Amino acid sequence: MPDPVITKQDEEVLKKAEEIIETAEVQTEKKNPSIKLRWLIIPIISIVFILLVLSTIFAVFNQNSNLIVTGIHIKGIDVSGLTQEQAKEKVTEAFIESLSADLILTHNGEEIALSPADIYASFDIDEAVNLAYNIGRNGNLFQQNFEIIAAFTSRYNISPGFSYSAELLEEKLTQIEQNLPDYVVQPSYTVEGNELKIQNGKAGVLIDRSTLTSQIVHVLNNLENATQKIEIPTISVASDPIDLDAIYQEVHKEAVDAYYTKDPFAVYPSSTGLDFSVSLDEAKAMLTEQKEEYVIPLKVVYPKVTTNDLGSEAFPDLLATYSTTFSTKNTNRSTNIRLATQKINGVVLMPGETFSYNQVVGKRTTANGFKVAAVYSNGEVSEGVGGGICQVSSTLYNAVLLSNLEVTERRNHTFHTGYVPAGQDATVSWGAPDFKFKNNRNYPIRIVATVSGGKITTKIYGLKQADDYTVKISSSIVGSIPYKTTYKTDSSLGAGNTKVIQKGSNGLKSVTYKILYQNGKEVSREVISRDTYQPHNQIIARGN
Repeated sequence: MPDPVITKQDEEVLKKAEEIIETAEVQTEKKNPSIKLRWLIIPIISIVFILLVLSTIFAVFNQNSNLIVTGIHIKGIDVSGLTQEQAKEKVTEAFIESLSADLILTHNGEEIALSPADIYASFDIDEAVNLAYNIGRNGNLFQQNFEIIAAFTSRYNISPGFSYSAELLEEKLTQIEQNLPDYVVQPSYTVEGNELKIQNGKAGVLIDRSTLTSQIVHVLNNLENATQKIEIPTISVASDPIDLDAIYQEVHKEAVDAYYTKDPFAVYPSSTGLDFSVSLDEAKAMLTEQKEEYVIPLKVVYPKVTTNDLGSEAFPDLLATYSTTFSTKNTNRSTNIRLATQKINGVVLMPGETFSYNQVVGKRTTANGFKVAAVYSNGEVSEGVGGGICQVSSTLYNAVLLSNLEVTERRNHTFHTGYVPAGQDATVSWGAPDFKFKNNRNYPIRIVATVSGGKITTKIYGLKQADDYTVKISSSIVGSIPYKTTYKTDSSLGAGNTKVIQKGSNGLKSVTYKILYQNGKEVSREVISRDTYQPHNQIIARGN
C-alpha cells in the first residue's frame, strides 16, 4: 500500500478546521474569558487528519483495483466486483438472450412475430460498462468516496443506449399492415390483353405507425419482449375513389414511328400505342355502377412506320451471308420453306434484343399456311406439318455465326442433314427446341431472307465497326456410328421375299470451330459445338 499523500484539497480542509476552532475560541472567550479552547485544536486536527488519511487510502485502493464497485447494475444486471471484460460478457449474454425472443404483435386474435434482429435492435453495452467502471473514479477523493458509498447504499442502475433501424421497422410494419385481414384495399388496375380491369377499393384499417413504433421501442428497450404482447393500434379509413383520369394517363400511350439518322448512324425503333376503345366520358359512365371490378376495352395503336419498315439505307453494311439449296420438286416442302423465309425476312433486332425462331415463324399449322412434308421421327422418315423449315433455321444459323452474333440456344438434328455440314445445323420444333440468338453489337441488325430457284439465302445487315472480326466456321467428322437393320413382316410379299423399305446410313460425331481473324491473322479458335447424329437404321420387309 503506498504512503498517503496530502493533497491541496486536504490542506484547504485543515485550514478550514483551524478557522472554525479559532472562531469558536473567540466566541467562548467573550462569554467566558477564563475558558480556553486551545486544548481542542490538537484532537480536532488529529481526527480530521485521520479521516483524510483513511479517505485517501480508500480512494487509492479503489483506483488501483480493476473491478467495478459494489452496487452497480446495468439494466438490472448486477456487475459488482467484475472487470470490464467480465461485465461486458455477462451483460452481452443477457441481452442476446432477451433480444433473441420475438416480439408478439396481436390483431383480432391473430399473433404476428417481429424479430428484434430484423430491425437491428441493439444496446450500447460498451458505453454502459465504461460508465459502470468509472463510478468511484471521477473527481477528487471526497467525490469518489461519495459515489462509492452512494452506490453501495442506493444501488445504481445504468440504462445503456438503445438503437434500431427505423427504415427496417417501417418496412416490417408495411408488410404486417398489408397482411391484416381488414387492411384497407385501394383501387388498382391491370391490363390484360385488350382489356383494362379496374378493381374497386374497400374500406378497412391502417396501422397507427407512430403509436405502435413507440410501444415496440418501449418493450424492447425494457427487455420485456419475451413476456409482453402488443395489440396493434389501428385507424379505420375509407378507400380512395377511383381516379380514372390518372389511370388513363398511365395506360394511354401514343404509337411511335421508327426512324434513323445517318450522322451519326442510329436507328430509333417504333413502338405500339394503347388507348381506350371508348371515350373517357363513356368510361367514367361505366364506373357509376357499384361493382367490385370494371372492364374497359382497349385498342392497340400501331405506328405508321415500324422498325422492320426501315429501308436498306438504315443498315448500310452486309455483315454476313449464307445460302443452302433444296429440291423444288417437293412442292409442300418448298411452300413451307418459302413461308418460313418470309416470316424472318425484314426482322430488325435492336442492340441487346434476342431473336426466337419459333416466336417469329409461329406455330406450324395448316391454318397458318404450312403443308405436310417429310420429317424425321424415331429413326424413320414420316410426314408432318411444317417439314422443311429446319433448313431455313439452319441457313440463318450459319449467317448468324459468320456475323459473330451471340447464339443463345441451338440444337443439332437427331440425324445428319445434307443441306449443311455436320455441326452447322439448327433444328426447331414448336414448343421446343428453338433457335435463338442475341444482337450483341452496338448497332441494330436486319435479317434479309430470300428464296429463289431452289436456293435459300439469308443475309445480316448492320453497321461495320473498326474492330470487327472476320469469321470462319470449320467442322470435322470425328467419329462414326454403325446403323442397324430391323425387319418388318409383310404378308403381301410371299414367303422368303424381302424388300428394302429404308436404306441404312451410319451416324456420326462432329466438332465445330469458330475461328476469328483480324487483319488477316487468326486471333482465336473456339469449339462452339460437339454434336452426335444417330444412324438411319435399315428397314427390310419380308414375307411369311
